[in-house]
Amino acid sequence: MSSYSAVPGRVPASAPSTPPRLPRRAALGAVLRVTSGNFLEMFDFFLYGFYATYIAQTFFPSDSEYISLMLTFVTFGAGFLMRPLGAIILGAYIDRIGRRRGLVLTLAIMAAGTVLIAFTPSHAAIGVAAPVLVLIGRLLQGFSAGVELGGVSVYLSEMATPGRKGFYVSWQSASQQAAIMVAAALGYGIGQWFSAAQISDWAWRIPFFIGSLILPFVFHIRRSLAETEAFLARKHHPSLREIVSSMGRNWALVGAGMMLVIMTTVSFYLITVYTPTFGKSVLHLSATSALLVTFCVGLSNFIWLPVMGAVSDRIGRWPLLVTFSLLALFTAYPSLSWLVHAPTFERMLAVELWLSFLYASYNAATIVALTEIMPPEVRTTGFSLAYSLATALFGGFTPLVSTWLIETTGDKAAPGIWLSGAAACGLAATVLLYRGLVKAR
Repeated sequence: MSSYSAVPGRVPASAPSTPPRLPRRAALGAVLRVTSGNFLEMFDFFLYGFYATYIAQTFFPSDSEYISLMLTFVTFGAGFLMRPLGAIILGAYIDRIGRRRGLVLTLAIMAAGTVLIAFTPSHAAIGVAAPVLVLIGRLLQGFSAGVELGGVSVYLSEMATPGRKGFYVSWQSASQQAAIMVAAALGYGIGQWFSAAQISDWAWRIPFFIGSLILPFVFHIRRSLAETEAFLARKHHPSLREIVSSMGRNWALVGAGMMLVIMTTVSFYLITVYTPTFGKSVLHLSATSALLVTFCVGLSNFIWLPVMGAVSDRIGRWPLLVTFSLLALFTAYPSLSWLVHAPTFERMLAVELWLSFLYASYNAATIVALTEIMPPEVRTTGFSLAYSLATALFGGFTPLVSTWLIETTGDKAAPGIWLSGAAACGLAATVLLYRGLVKAR
């Protein structure tokens, strides 16, 4: 089976469903405006992961470095638990009120969380209020992020020119890679300009301040978005009760969608957010080396995502999903074992670029496939709920699980087991969805 059209009741992967929504030049401009929020979201998420040790010292001080770091990652993961709630509430808002207005609202909530984390005083200054405020900031970010990715992906799928839906939707993930590269470059600059003591004391906050400063610009360009014609042409916009009812009827579809996304979320957070900590704390490489590897991973993802999105438009989603879930299943642990056996910058770069290729190729097909399998009237809610559940239960806790696995097993390559399990979930979901075993109702 080489095409999405082979599944009864599904939209073909490359067949045009409606006339072109926008002229190509206008469509590319819309891509930039709508993905700006994704850029900001991942910019903050990556910074939290990269500066986890400094955040731990500032907000979660402890006599044990392991406990302090674990508390930091627990707070990081707690934001993901808000995603399913955000997916239902904000997703229903977007499906009922409109794509444009919903994306502006999600950006406002995300901005509140970003500013809170950037400006919260240290534990030494205000005591237990410091970690509480950071936790609130992460919960606000998680609530917003529950629908941000889904809202952007659905918007891109609905305004894409015929036969290029996979290419256009892939830019949602590509914008996150641009954020990673910018954040990594900032981290490198700070490492060069400030001493270790200055970074630990206050300089780690600088990138968070920069994120706060670009918020007004992101608001401005997102407010200029036009509503999609697909949404405007819809005769009925469901109420929250109707949307919840549809999610109940389609629980199997949402569950299969969640399984499909698990590999995407686990692999993404493993090779981006967790990589700097893994390189510094586990492999004992320099912070500069870990940052350079992370920058290269972001660049690799940025290149491969639109390329493989376009490939999925040509050959269908099924071949990419099967091929790259299998490759991840059988190569994740061996490649990490090879790295930790003799950790060097060159080995880490080679392994991370391989995992980047697997992630980008699988993700390019996954995101657009998720927009196609959901019923149109609840597309944003269904997409966001499936994605947020995968992130909340699996992907978002990847740094925490990886840290725990290494500590418990004594095997520095143990995160590869976690990724292999995620790949097995993706493979099973692909079979369920593309063999017609789970369908929309």
